[in-house]
Amino acid sequence: MHILVVGAAGMIGRKLVAALIAKGEVQGRPIDRLTLADIVAPETPDFAGKVSTVAADLSDDGVAAKLVAPRPDLIFHLAAIVSGEAEADFEKGYRVNLDGTRALFEAIRIEGLREVYAPKLVFTSSIVVYGEPLPETIEDTYFLAPLTSYGTQKAIGELLLADYSRRGFFDGIGIRLPTISIRPGKPNRAASGFFSSILREPLIGEEAVLPVEESIRHWFASPRAATRFLIHAAELDTAPLGSRRSLTMPGLAATVGEEIEALRRVAGEKAVKLIRREPNPAVAKIISGWPRSFDARRAAALGFQAEKSFDEIIRVHIEDELGNTLPA
Repeated sequence: MHILVVGAAGMIGRKLVAALIAKGEVQGRPIDRLTLADIVAPETPDFAGKVSTVAADLSDDGVAAKLVAPRPDLIFHLAAIVSGEAEADFEKGYRVNLDGTRALFEAIRIEGLREVYAPKLVFTSSIVVYGEPLPETIEDTYFLAPLTSYGTQKAIGELLLADYSRRGFFDGIGIRLPTISIRPGKPNRAASGFFSSILREPLIGEEAVLPVEESIRHWFASPRAATRFLIHAAELDTAPLGSRRSLTMPGLAATVGEEIEALRRVAGEKAVKLIRREPNPAVAKIISGWPRSFDARRAAALGFQAEKSFDEIIRVHIEDELGNTLPA
């Protein structure tokens, strides 16, 4: 099987590639070729099969066609700029998040005109496709009304995914990811970045800034869960999805205060004291328009699973990123 991962240099992309290599097969077929693409060249993994790494902008003319020309059997489309950056740079957000997606979908369609070709395609969407009026718990069938440019771009991507799948150009499935926490590495420009940083930095003895009230409630899953979602989606029979090709992934509804209490239980008061309150109205405004909790029974019935507590999410981070140890 030949797998193309677009967005392979990002955090989730790197973890996905490692998980695919460890698994060795998808849909019962051995993985013998990987094509890894991103705006910067992804690292070449230790893999027995053939690996190609590509540094390119998916929205540039001809890039998507070149990626699709070898006819990969399975495509993961993870490439996007994050919410805060998409809001700050309108043109870049639409070029990367919408034009790049459309270019990939069109390249697959045009490749299929030459000879029958309809790969499986997994598209990462987001829970920010929803917007006001926000019920306390959002069902999978709730209408899409995004309040940010990023959410709008992802919602359009979902519509394109459904239509291209309906027409048989590819077999698509979209997964609406919760906010992924705890993200390893350095903070990025995502408005949601503080949800990770108020745990990640204190766990290694560094200060973190909290820009919103502790009463803010949101929907979370770990990077480990996100990787499982992607692989499960790739192996899922999409027939039960019908025309509703996008699924809200399971997650954990928790407040910032509950995050902090979980940090206290796992790492103690010393870690909690490293969180500094510094209100940021711009971040608070973006977050206030995001959904807080979901009824993800449709995805759960199809076998998708996430963590049940923030203690578990924190321990996943300690195991996967900190060598299962905390600083003294």
